[in-house]
Amino acid sequence: MERTQQAAPALVGARAAWRIAAALCIGAACILWLGHSTDLDLMLADAVYDAGLHDFPLRHAWLTETFSHGILKTALTLAAVGCILLALHDVVRPKPGRSALQRLRLRVIGLSALLVPLVISSLKQASVAHCPWDLARYGGSEPYLRLFDALPFGVQPGHCLPAGHASSALWLVSLCVLWLPGRPRTALRAVLAALAFGGAVGWLQQLRGAHFLTHTLWSLWIACAVVFILVLCLQRLPVYRRKRVQLGLAEPLEDGY
Repeated sequence: MERTQQAAPALVGARAAWRIAAALCIGAACILWLGHSTDLDLMLADAVYDAGLHDFPLRHAWLTETFSHGILKTALTLAAVGCILLALHDVVRPKPGRSALQRLRLRVIGLSALLVPLVISSLKQASVAHCPWDLARYGGSEPYLRLFDALPFGVQPGHCLPAGHASSALWLVSLCVLWLPGRPRTALRAVLAALAFGGAVGWLQQLRGAHFLTHTLWSLWIACAVVFILVLCLQRLPVYRRKRVQLGLAEPLEDGY
């Protein structure tokens, strides 16, 4: 087999995939526990709510509304659109000399830029939970509902869980594939950096009273799950699947993990 015909090595090996799946399960259990067995969401919202003003003081602040919800979201959305178009262009008109591994990475990033916000937005539209600023506890009129709580009769669904705004940044988790399979520790640092950035974007919305902590945590978890599933699915496509080649004709594979 010639070098130009070789398939891409797997971005994530079987052993690593099991570890990531286990970490996702543990993460989901922890977020569920926080939301159902603690009042951390309410405690944090209480801390940034002004009972005297009957409002969240930072709701319309420049940092939280104009910059984070306006300027930053627009910039991140444009970056996501750019990645989607780049991946689409590579499908329609593949660049000569681009390896299968590079194409695999590009498709993971492009699809993540599309699907992470889309999945989070779709789940948000299906949820009944209300945003803090809509709750009677914070000057609104709606009841406080935890995940999986039944919607009381006569109450309209709130469509506020998971946090949608954070998703504009969380597709950046997919950039970890730029260091896979050869540099897994760097890839992990990239994931943690993207989650920290997405969490900070979500925290700015929490300061406004737009979301609870667990809303943001679920968005972080969903982003990781979407990227993980995309990697597993795309690297198994025939065009990318790792194949055995004759000794001396194959390019050396990067070390997996």
